[in-house]
Amino acid sequence: MTLDLGFIDQRFLAFAIVIAMMGLFAWGRWRYDFVALMSLLAAIAVGIVPPDRAFTGFSNDIVIIVGTALVVSAAISKSGVIERVARSVGGLLINTNRQILALVGSVTAMSGFVKNIGALTMLMPVAFQLARRTGTSPSSLLMPMAFGSLLGGTVTLIGTSPNIIVSGLREDILGEPYTMFDFAPVGIILSVVGVTFLVFGWRLLPQNRKGAPTMDAAFNLEAYTTEITVPEDSPCVDITIRAFEDLSENEVEVIAHFRGRRRRYQPAGNVVIKPDDVLILQGDPEALERIVVLEKLKLVQSDDAAIDTPRDDIGLMEAVITKESQLVGATVHQIKLFDRHGVTLLAVSRRGRRIANRLRTVKLQAGDVIVLRGDLTQMPETLGTLHCLPLAERAIRMDRKPSLLPLGLLAVAMTSVALGWVPVTVAFFGAAVLLLLFRALSLKEAYDAIDWPILIMLGALIPVSDALRTTGGTDLIGMWLSEAGTYLPAMGSLLLIMAVAMAVTPFLNNAATVLVMAPIAASFAEQLGENPDPFLMGVAIGAACDFLTPIGHQCNTLVMGPGGYRFGDYWRLGLPLSIIVLVVGAPAIAFFWPF
Repeated sequence: MTLDLGFIDQRFLAFAIVIAMMGLFAWGRWRYDFVALMSLLAAIAVGIVPPDRAFTGFSNDIVIIVGTALVVSAAISKSGVIERVARSVGGLLINTNRQILALVGSVTAMSGFVKNIGALTMLMPVAFQLARRTGTSPSSLLMPMAFGSLLGGTVTLIGTSPNIIVSGLREDILGEPYTMFDFAPVGIILSVVGVTFLVFGWRLLPQNRKGAPTMDAAFNLEAYTTEITVPEDSPCVDITIRAFEDLSENEVEVIAHFRGRRRRYQPAGNVVIKPDDVLILQGDPEALERIVVLEKLKLVQSDDAAIDTPRDDIGLMEAVITKESQLVGATVHQIKLFDRHGVTLLAVSRRGRRIANRLRTVKLQAGDVIVLRGDLTQMPETLGTLHCLPLAERAIRMDRKPSLLPLGLLAVAMTSVALGWVPVTVAFFGAAVLLLLFRALSLKEAYDAIDWPILIMLGALIPVSDALRTTGGTDLIGMWLSEAGTYLPAMGSLLLIMAVAMAVTPFLNNAATVLVMAPIAASFAEQLGENPDPFLMGVAIGAACDFLTPIGHQCNTLVMGPGGYRFGDYWRLGLPLSIIVLVVGAPAIAFFWPF
């Protein structure tokens, strides 16, 4: 049921809801997804969003792209390839300025030739790895990378949707579309100036932002001890213990070394590792996971074939051994842990004690924290039987293997988009499904990777934003623009066109902005008796460079959750960058595309 507000112009109702929504976003008292839902409800109530169109936003391409891009990015992060890249370049990128120069420069260059969200998806895991290794806050890296991807998209015809749409409209107006590199002179100048600003301007961002928290952060446990064997194809064969520990940046320590019947506790650093050696390792779970995956080591206790359970249901869970547990004073070998309960022991954490024995011979104690592997659907019942208190199911995957598959699938997807074989939505969706099919990611990991509040916000806001167009609000903006332009010189009119395109993009998305603004710009140029090219270029640049909100472009949305950003954080860095684009971009357009 809608309120009867027929006496009020629907255009002003749309403007009122959008302005109120932006005010609530800036206030920050309520969560952004809740504000978006309230805005949608208000738009339905006053009649500017028809009930049968209220939830079409949840099937919009942008929602699908952002959700599947997060899944693909998570698979790349877990592939093990990113750790190798970060390890190889980490020694050079020792401070935030260098990291931003490398990351933003790379994503900007790539975005000219692949879809900008694809370039960002590929490099986000690298940013997280560098942040972890150097102590840099991810929030200092991710937003500059998103903005760099938008700048890079302005360089070529295929870099971003606005360029392609403007090219088609130019063909309708002048009979000839833009070519592949017509955008390059202006786009390269904007990219170089923009990246230079971001290398220093990142300091404008709040430094206390943290990404979406996980249960891992709730635990501050002592180092775990785990047991591994060294396969013949492991990269750490024939290197010393000291070199092995250096590979983990000394986050993992070799507590004991077994070769056949020979055992060394606290082995000397010059001992050379050989195939089939057994190492007892100690470190935090993430460090153990990285070294096991990157060096192709094998956990002694893990055996997929022995667990008669669908692979997606197999996982790891942490638990504390209570005093009443039958595990107290016993070894896993003595109580036949796998035969009786279907779980295997992968690691033990014992506060204040070093464990140098093989896991099957360790006598467990009350208070030990253990990592068990088995059927997660049966794990709660098993822990109850063992009188162990579950802590959390954590995203520890010490059993995963390095793989180039996620990067390969993303490359195929982006190539397909560039060649026009499939839309970007289908490309990302297909890549995500294939990653699940080839088990690069489990279903649970895929669902965990998706930032659901972001998708809720997008799905709710798309119909509200579209109401500006359906109620005639954008036509009103065009009329105001034409009236204002009659009093301005050509350069002033170009700046006005670019500024309005930037301002409208968050509410219409960049493609819709071009479709609305480009005809206005062409008509505007005709009224002024000027060449339409600079004005069409101005629309394309303005629509592509939305730096003020997280909702105007999917790249901005993609980094919001992982970077822990608030809605109002974007303008801190985005407003000066937008001014730079206007101040540098308008003269550059006028130089290469004279009035």
